[in-house]
Amino acid sequence: MSTPSRFRHLVRDELGVVLVLVLLVAVVGLAHPDFLRPVNLLSTAQSSVYVGLMACGMVFPLAMREVDLSLGGQYALGIVLGAVLIRDGWSPWLALPAILLVATVLGGLNGVITTYLRLPSFIVTLAAALLFRGAALALADGKQISGMPLDHAFFSVFGGELAGVPTSVWVLVVAVVVLTVVFTRTRFGARVRAVGSNPDAAEFSGLPIARTRIAALALSGFMGGIAAVLGLAFFTAGDPTVGNGYELTAIAACIIGGTPLAGGRGSVPGAVLGNLILTTVAASLVFLQVPINWTTFATGAVILVAVAFDSVLRRTRGRGLRRKHEARPDPGPDHLPDAERLR
Repeated sequence: MSTPSRFRHLVRDELGVVLVLVLLVAVVGLAHPDFLRPVNLLSTAQSSVYVGLMACGMVFPLAMREVDLSLGGQYALGIVLGAVLIRDGWSPWLALPAILLVATVLGGLNGVITTYLRLPSFIVTLAAALLFRGAALALADGKQISGMPLDHAFFSVFGGELAGVPTSVWVLVVAVVVLTVVFTRTRFGARVRAVGSNPDAAEFSGLPIARTRIAALALSGFMGGIAAVLGLAFFTAGDPTVGNGYELTAIAACIIGGTPLAGGRGSVPGAVLGNLILTTVAASLVFLQVPINWTTFATGAVILVAVAFDSVLRRTRGRGLRRKHEARPDPGPDHLPDAERLR
């Protein structure tokens, strides 16, 4: 498939969530024009970064019919670990790779336990979430860790802005581009999709299923580590209570964006767009003066509407493609690829 064709295919796949997001922003903007102010839109985008990064990583295990429920705990543990290291005299530039390394190793351990003990990833990562959050509470002694060297370049760079846009947003954009290429254009991404499409066929064909599963969960942990680094730089404190429910929001964002629980396919840009929809809903409720008690209800309603709308759009497009394919004349055996003629 040529590059323009791939681009058109990507645009078609994400059209549903894009339309939902644009419609949502337009409706709220018409009701409250201040919502469309650049400063507010940038603030909303910045608020979506942490779960957005987790959703980018979550696409890979979900595409393999796995799930990572430990990301919220990993996020809290990463922030606390970084704050403790910096408080104890480490340079923030050394704390950064330490957070990423620990997060990646913990994600890989989830994959090892899931694979070699033949346990569902749902159970393994749920238990891991409690372990990670408990470790964060123990490291922080149940309190917020403050007193960070705010004049250090780490906090001004990753917690600040670049060209008028929060640095964290730029990091998310780079992550989307890189992981989209990894998922769609690399052997690893093809293996993830193949295992998720048909695990038995993938095993029969000799694909390294165990290694791929471990790598997918390690990548998910790595993305949680990046979110922790940015969270520490922005909030400038280590709070062991942060990140509650982030993993569920990341899963919902992936599903909204076109990554089904059935596996076999996924979309990194779609996951980020799905998370932007959820973040925009939360931000718009403030402008619409909706009581905070209705926030969860409104978020759930938007998830259902967005998924239903995107599903209808995909089915309609699928029927159109099938009709177009059926209308094509049979090219005959002389035009079939060699592999098809040898069957």
